Amino acid sequence: MKWLILALFVVSAIVVHFRGRVRHTFTRQALDHSTFTAPINVFMYAFSRVPNKPFIDLDEFPELRVLLQRADEIREEAVRLYGDGHIKASDKYNDAGFNSFFKTGWKRFYLKWYGASMPSAAELCPVSTRLLADMPSVKAAMFAALPPGARLPRHRDPYAGSLRFHLGLITPNSPACYINVDGQNYYWRDGEAVVFDETYIHYAENKTEQNRIILFADIERPMRYRWAQAVNHTVGGLLLKAAASPNQEGDATGGINRIFGTVYAVRRFGKALKARSVPLYYLSKWLLVGGILALIFL
Repeated sequence: MKWLILALFVVSAIVVHFRGRVRHTFTRQALDHSTFTAPINVFMYAFSRVPNKPFIDLDEFPELRVLLQRADEIREEAVRLYGDGHIKASDKYNDAGFNSFFKTGWKRFYLKWYGASMPSAAELCPVSTRLLADMPSVKAAMFAALPPGARLPRHRDPYAGSLRFHLGLITPNSPACYINVDGQNYYWRDGEAVVFDETYIHYAENKTEQNRIILFADIERPMRYRWAQAVNHTVGGLLLKAAASPNQEGDATGGINRIFGTVYAVRRFGKALKARSVPLYYLSKWLLVGGILALIFL
């Protein structure tokens, strides 16, 4: 049985690696989080009701139209929130999912996260949170800022059970402020929206002198069958609620983020080792992975 499980992981990882036109190097993909979630993701791709391609037509998600219709009200809350300093990077190690983005200038304020309690969002953004609460297909949402000169590195998101929605609120309206998904550029424009599959390799840059603030949301991937939708709903709820991160004291912090500070101490040690010797860093990394696999399978 254990060899069957190993074969399932290997085949699924190969499918994930060769999906799309843009790929990580083999060594990066081997240790990327999307490799460890590959069997779940391949299930999502196989039973997806929407096309498996980088950008998906907004017409597939009629429930999202209300967000475009109410974009001016949502924008007002985002402008006020940013002006008051609430859209910001975390100042603690309590946001594992987006921690690496803070270093390159990205900022956020959570409005909704897989049912986790966010009283700060309800208090500071009553219109946006009410709209999102009435949309069960929207599992998570935030205001996300990409200031001038900020960028997001190339990456895949780990879980294919959702699709990413971006609504431009305050943007440079310029091709120089864009996201690239599987080699295709899209630039944000005020009041316009896009849906894409975040498990394709993507990155973003703001090469302008103006800020960019969007409404960023995870939409539950529509599945072909009710049982497959139930699997997606259950797995997403279990895995991602544990990644809840607070805006302020009093907001929920998921289990993953409660232990992230401790885990990150190991990561800091690894970075220090890499700074001293890159070959030693990679040798240690592969020995650790190999040791874990040996313990499991041998």
